[in-house]
Parts: sequence; C-alpha cells; structure tokens
Amino acid sequence: MNKRLKHWLIGLAIFVVVICIGIGSAGFYFYNMAVARGRKTFINNSTAIKKSDPLYREKSWYRGTKKYTWRETSATENLKLVASYVPASKKTNKTIVIAHGFGGSSSKMGEYAGLFHELGYNVLLPDDRGAGRSQGTYIGYGWPDRLDYLKWIKQVIHRNGPQSQIVMFGTSMGGATTMMVSGEKTPKQVKAYIEDCGYTSIYDEIKYQAMSMYHIPEYPLVPVVSGINYLSNGYTFKQASALKQVAKNHKPMLFIHGTSDTFVPTKMVYPLYRADKGPKRLVLVKGAQHAKSYSHAPGLYRSVVKAFLDRYFN
Repeated sequence: MNKRLKHWLIGLAIFVVVICIGIGSAGFYFYNMAVARGRKTFINNSTAIKKSDPLYREKSWYRGTKKYTWRETSATENLKLVASYVPASKKTNKTIVIAHGFGGSSSKMGEYAGLFHELGYNVLLPDDRGAGRSQGTYIGYGWPDRLDYLKWIKQVIHRNGPQSQIVMFGTSMGGATTMMVSGEKTPKQVKAYIEDCGYTSIYDEIKYQAMSMYHIPEYPLVPVVSGINYLSNGYTFKQASALKQVAKNHKPMLFIHGTSDTFVPTKMVYPLYRADKGPKRLVLVKGAQHAKSYSHAPGLYRSVVKAFLDRYFN
C-alpha cells in the first residue's frame, strides 16, 4: 500500500467516524426532545381558562370538582401510576377511561371529563408513565401505556363491580393509546372505543414531525432515534403501531379527526378506519386543527359522541 492510498483510507475512516458521531449525537438530541421525560410543549397544553373558551364550563367544572386519587403499578418497570376519578352525579356502572395527549396529563383533559360527566358517566383520568403525577423517565407514545390501561380497566371492574361497562377515549397520543389498547385482549366489560386524532404509529408520527417541524428527512435520523428507544425502552417505533393494533379490534370504534390537522395529519385516519374490524364510524370535523375538534364544533362533537355511546353503551 503506497503512502497516498494509506493517507486517503485514514482520512476516509476519520470522516466516517465523524459522521457516525454526528448522527449519533443528533439521535440522542432528538430522543431527549421527543421521548425523554421533561417539559414538553404542545399545541393544546395551556392551563389557563378564559371565559371566551367555548369549553369554559366543562374545564371550570373539572378544575373545581372533587377528585378521588387512584393508584396503580405499571405493567412493566414497577412504576407508581396515579389517576383522578370522578363518579357520576347519579350512581352508574358506566365509566369512561380517558387517555391524555403528548406532553399532557390528566389535568389537561377537563373538557372531556366534563363532557362525559354531563352525559352521566363516571370518569377515570390516568397520568401516563412519564407524565403528570406518575413515575417514569420517558414518554411511551401509548405503546407501554396500553398495558397500563388494561390494569386501570381491571381496577375499575374491581372497584365498581363485575357489572361495570367501560368505554376508552383519548385524543392525539391518547387516541393512539386507545387504538393500541383495542388490539389487546380486553375484558368483556370494555364495550367500545373513541379515538380523536390518533396517529398510525410512533414511527410515522416522528417521521412526519421531523420533516414538518425541522425539515429533516426520515433517514438516517428516525431509525437511529428508534434504535436508541429500543436499547433504552425495549421496543422500536415501528413495533408501536396503532394501525396493526386496531386491525385486531372487533369492538365498536368512533374515529374523529379535524380536517385542518397539521400535527397528526388528517390522512392518517383513513388507513386506521379501513383497518378496524368492528362496527365503526368516522367523523371529520371541517376546519378543526389538531385536538381542537371539540372546541371547534362543540355541538357537533357532543351529538356525535352521545349518539355513539347511546348506540353501543347501554
């Protein structure tokens, strides 16, 4: 090997190492941004309640109402989880389990708790692992949480009795969580699901956000971040698929999505709806942005949800 070729190969090796270090560093940076627990900002995460808010009544009610604290242990990792429970005004065996969105917690879901309480249901609002009052070092985007929600559901049955009837509801990440739960073997007491603007898979959503928010292409960054998540948390982003899970569901499912959603693009709802095997309905709320369908069209939202529950939850 002549000296020039040797220098060229050494230079190439250094270049490859630098590129790998750069990609790895970027991967860890975006893992911390997207997955690691911390202060996450989100489009619908404000705690302030304005009187001009079309859902002021529901949010104010939830903030002021008495809440009972329930506790659970996560299905894996032995984490302490916390939820708020509000019984219906009139005793009932019907309960709505509410899953919150990315960067949120149970405290950010007051308008939905208010809606279901007005309709006469008990409501249970867990804080996912890595959120709110629950333990955890990362956001699971619904995948590990799906098993935790099965434990919450069993706790509802244990506390409220075997005659319990349960519907799971969630928005955004909570919508995806709801669909992920639907693919598991659920107790007979689970009657139906309502998902609002959930994504097809963690991989699809992070790929979309990488391009939408940072103008970064899928390769090589998203697979790298997925690999870091696998090493840290035991699953890949592609494995965590609401699309594959909902394809195993045979219970009723209501799909809701705003037509102006640019956070979880509206186009994601169509393959999800097609994949579902149970009785189903798709409602597109014209002009609604991400997780804003209820505030954008409160009357429509209430009527659609009530009609679905009246049909499958009686």
